[in-house]
Amino acid sequence: MKKTTPDYITIYKDLVQLKFPEKIKDLEHFFQKEKLSAMEVIKINYILFGTSKEANNSRFNSYNKDDIMHILDYQKKYKLNNSQVAIHFKMSRNTISKWKKCLSFNENSQLKKII
Repeated sequence: MKKTTPDYITIYKDLVQLKFPEKIKDLEHFFQKEKLSAMEVIKINYILFGTSKEANNSRFNSYNKDDIMHILDYQKKYKLNNSQVAIHFKMSRNTISKWKKCLSFNENSQLKKII
C-alpha cells in the first residue's frame, strides 16, 4: 500500500492567495519545488503565522529520514551538543539522542552485514 502525504504546495498556495497575498513573493521559491520536506512546511507555517503557543509545541511534528539526517548533519557541521540542537530546532534533546542511537544501530548492523 502506497503511503500518501498531503500536497502541501497546493494547500499553502491556496492559503496564501486567499489570506496572505502580500507574502506570495516571500514563498515563491517554496512553491516551485516538487515536494516540501517537513522542515520547509514548518518554515512556511512560521512565515505565514509567526510563532504561537501551538507552534512551539513540537509534539505534533513528524520528521522523515531526510529531515532527521539534515538535523544531525547540522549538529555535526556546527559541532553542537544535543541540548543546543534541541533548542535551535525546538524539540526534545531526548528525541535527538534517540535518533542518534537508532542511526548508529542501523549503521552498525549494516556494517556487520557487509563484513
